[in-house]
Amino acid sequence: MLAGLIKPLVKLNVKQQLILLFLIMISPILILNSYGNMKAEQILKRHVTNAYVELNKQNFTIINRDIETVNKITSTVIQNPILQQINMTGNDPVLERVKRYETMEKLLASYSQEVERKDGIYYSLYIYDPQEYYFFAPNFPQLKKSGVYFFTKGEEPYWFKHAVEQKGRGYLMFVEKLSPQAENLKTLTYVRAVNNIYKGTGTIGVLVVTKMESKIGESLKNISLPDGEIYLTDSNNRVLASTSDVTGEVITLPEDIKTGDPEGTLDVITSDFIYVVNNNHALGQKLIYKIPVKALLQQQNEMKRVIQYITVAYALFGLIIITYFWRSLMTPLQKLAFFVRKYEPGNRVPETPRRGSNDEVSVLIGSTYDMARRLNGLITYKYQMELKQKESQLQLLYQQINPHLLYNTLESIYWKSSLEGNVESAEMIKELSKLMKISLSRGRELITLEEELEHASAYIKLQQLRYDYVFEVVWNIEADTKLHLIPKITLQPLIENAIIHGVKNMAEDGVIIISASRRDGSIIITIEDNGYKPVDYESIGKLLSDEEPNPLSGYGIRNINQRIQLHFGPDYGISYDQRDTGGTIVTVKLPTSEI
Repeated sequence: MLAGLIKPLVKLNVKQQLILLFLIMISPILILNSYGNMKAEQILKRHVTNAYVELNKQNFTIINRDIETVNKITSTVIQNPILQQINMTGNDPVLERVKRYETMEKLLASYSQEVERKDGIYYSLYIYDPQEYYFFAPNFPQLKKSGVYFFTKGEEPYWFKHAVEQKGRGYLMFVEKLSPQAENLKTLTYVRAVNNIYKGTGTIGVLVVTKMESKIGESLKNISLPDGEIYLTDSNNRVLASTSDVTGEVITLPEDIKTGDPEGTLDVITSDFIYVVNNNHALGQKLIYKIPVKALLQQQNEMKRVIQYITVAYALFGLIIITYFWRSLMTPLQKLAFFVRKYEPGNRVPETPRRGSNDEVSVLIGSTYDMARRLNGLITYKYQMELKQKESQLQLLYQQINPHLLYNTLESIYWKSSLEGNVESAEMIKELSKLMKISLSRGRELITLEEELEHASAYIKLQQLRYDYVFEVVWNIEADTKLHLIPKITLQPLIENAIIHGVKNMAEDGVIIISASRRDGSIIITIEDNGYKPVDYESIGKLLSDEEPNPLSGYGIRNINQRIQLHFGPDYGISYDQRDTGGTIVTVKLPTSEI
């Protein structure tokens, strides 16, 4: 697997490898920077969210306390005897009704005056008067004015019936218009039905506290959120009060915050906002914090920018280092590569470029130029040696004139001896001339096996005529082997050894068998004798394989073996072994190489 990863990298050139090195240096910083920022954002969001959850709980407690204060005041108002004595039977004189109305006006005004400020709240009482017993009372409510308002059936506010159904339970409600006769002014109201506590049954009216957004707004504005918003909503997400001008509107919350969520506080973190929602099912209200993540992370973004600046500075530093190495390392190497591609052996080598340092690159450049000069010197030397070799070959040709002259002279003597009747002398001269002719072979080192066998045959006949040898010679030569090549004068020394060390003194009992055949894609030539003398085959094997032989051991067969291996390789050569029927067999292994 590791080799599979390294192999593509090895194919990159040095420039690409430097770029890859730069990316490897920068990538961990970028990855760590990104990962660190992400984790820091998550941790900061979670810690801040937890803090806002606790703040939301405290804030909601304060709001509920404010609402509870209003609820207690409304309870005091409801229990007032004057209010409980109001009846709609019409039995009371008008003057009594007027006095009762004025008393109630003052009572409600007194509670309203307690908070009479810019952001004060106002208590009003709405009573159903179908018979218009209180015809003298005004019926056009105002937001910033307390009072008692009587209405007939056609003037009934849309919220009146719902408030009565709550049976004295107070609740917050956003209204756009208090009654058909009132102004179109939005307000947050606290609504609570006034039941007859003496009779135990029946509803006297509905107590309404207006401008509650002012009182609750104080609690909301005391909380500082970074560019965030606070909403007090009902269970349907309609804004009852907020720090922004969206009162009465229905806000959209994330899908994770659903109507009917469990009682208590929950938080949701989105990509843009952090939401903290406190549900109070008893009051049917929610306190919602909406904080922009961007504003929350503004301080962290400053730190992020500092880290980014450090990353950019590190990248620039790495780029400077890579550029330095490029100029000090790659530029000289590129010039060297250009010289190597352009250089042709024998061409003039320019002066070695000098650098102001003694580093490895300088050594490499100097060595390359010096090597090119040495190569030019070797080429010049080789050229001169080739000239000398040609001269030597020419001298050799000149020297071959004398052997040719001798060969021609022997031919003349042979014919003269034949004409004079000296048959035996003529035969010896003829065989000697064959030996000389084949030895010359027109300067060739490799001749056909047929020519080599002719040379060997001439040598055997010459030896038989010279020494009156009467040994028998058997030739087993396959026809398809005769055209294959063999180094000249290979068989003659081997046959000479067979004669001298084998059958020389055996007279007509001596036998030499010369065979040639094709076997396993090679040419196998064997020379066998039935000599009786003991032979040290182990010494012969060492002589053939020893790189530094003993000069006293002789060089004849070793030279033959080396000549064959120089021409055809180490798989070929000669070997000695004992015959099964006595005597010695020498095997010559040659490749199949027809001319």
